[in-house]
Amino acid sequence: MNKPLVISVTILALFVASTFLPMAAAQYAGVGGGGKVNLEEQLALAKAKVKAAADNPATGSGTPYLDATGVVGGSVIVGAVFGGIAIAFVMKSRSGRFAKAK
Repeated sequence: MNKPLVISVTILALFVASTFLPMAAAQYAGVGGGGKVNLEEQLALAKAKVKAAADNPATGSGTPYLDATGVVGGSVIVGAVFGGIAIAFVMKSRSGRFAKAK
């Protein structure tokens, strides 16, 4: 059996197995899965969360967009790191052994 076929079959088997395994069931706290929390309790908790968010508008959504651990801050940091690496590669390629002589 050739190697690409074995790898392909293995990956396909993992994909098929992952559809049968309820990996993300923990986030629903037992709704529909025989857990201890029923749908009415989940709805009451959701309403309490919405009320708490409406009572405290200054808290926002909880996603720190401009913080270094947030979306924009993280994007800027990652962009700076990978941009610096890209610039280093470009500068190194201009002075390397295979650079064209001028």
